Amino acid sequence: MPIKLLMTWDIKTGRETEYSEFVVNEFIPRMNRLGLGDIEFWYTRYGDCKQIQASGVSPTMEQMRNVLNSREWQNLQDRLDDYVSNYQQKLIKAVRGFQF
Repeated sequence: MPIKLLMTWDIKTGRETEYSEFVVNEFIPRMNRLGLGDIEFWYTRYGDCKQIQASGVSPTMEQMRNVLNSREWQNLQDRLDDYVSNYQQKLIKAVRGFQF
């Protein structure tokens, strides 16, 4: 059963440019190398919710756990923390279309 990792966060004020470069050049490529596919990023411009929702899919829960427990993922999270606040994540059963 495919598993989707849903992540939400806000971009730290004044870090928008560096954040964008990090996501495009490091975060997304490393998510792919770790085995996550169907990577999506959504930006919320208006409303009372977090600015960014991102997701990636793994074919199985076991593979997702391996990704999330890996040192590379922990390093990636540490780097992301330099640019974002209010980070949250959850795992759900992946289905087609937008999920929150």
